[in-house]
Amino acid sequence: MLKEQVIAISGASGLMGRAFAHGVVKNGGKVILGDINDTGSLVDEFGNENAFFADLDVTNIDSINDFFEIGRQKFGKIDGVVHSAYPRSSQWGTRFEDLKPEGLAEDLFGQLGGAILFSQSAVSMFKEQGYGNLIHLSSIQGVSSPKFHHYNGTKMVSPIEYSAIKSGIVSITKYLAKYCSGSNIRVNCISPGGILDNQPEVFLQKYNDSCLGKGMLDAEDVVGTLIYLLSEQSKYVNGQNIIVDDGWLL
Repeated sequence: MLKEQVIAISGASGLMGRAFAHGVVKNGGKVILGDINDTGSLVDEFGNENAFFADLDVTNIDSINDFFEIGRQKFGKIDGVVHSAYPRSSQWGTRFEDLKPEGLAEDLFGQLGGAILFSQSAVSMFKEQGYGNLIHLSSIQGVSSPKFHHYNGTKMVSPIEYSAIKSGIVSITKYLAKYCSGSNIRVNCISPGGILDNQPEVFLQKYNDSCLGKGMLDAEDVVGTLIYLLSEQSKYVNGQNIIVDDGWLL
């Protein structure tokens, strides 16, 4: 479905980014992998003809611009961009009552500000080449308040800033889709449900009870939606937030 497409992925070392990279290559595409942590193992796995790694700090506009320019030099073009970077401060996961301004500022800028800067650079590049496809990653917490009873009996926290950031990502998606009207640029968003990542059993049981089938998802369960949005099958899908949550929101 993505034959010869070149897709740039931020946060490529993360759980979602790695799954997305595998999905793109499996479907015939090539990937430009961006992160502050080297994903050389993925390049070795995919081969130099299919993958390239470049350092990327999504809070630094020069780093973002360099990432796209280096990627275009390598493959000659960038058809689509996926923003899945997830920078967090040392305060991340702190209770609402204990938040400090410095950590809050770092997280809001790193994730929400970074998404805006990343979009700014991507849209500029796409306008120059005459087309492009930008996909953001939000969350079910961006469209619904947390189910706080799921966290009872655990040390887990659903941060208020996460909800603010992820709802902002949905708004950024809609804004940019309309802003880029008539420029042959599509902007969409995926909001996954919870992704399995060593959560405690007591949380998983409650979470899964709110779903309709599998419950907590694996990162690979979201890949099909990404491939659809990157492909020609979705060429008239624009400004949308697609929820993949096994019915958690119902």
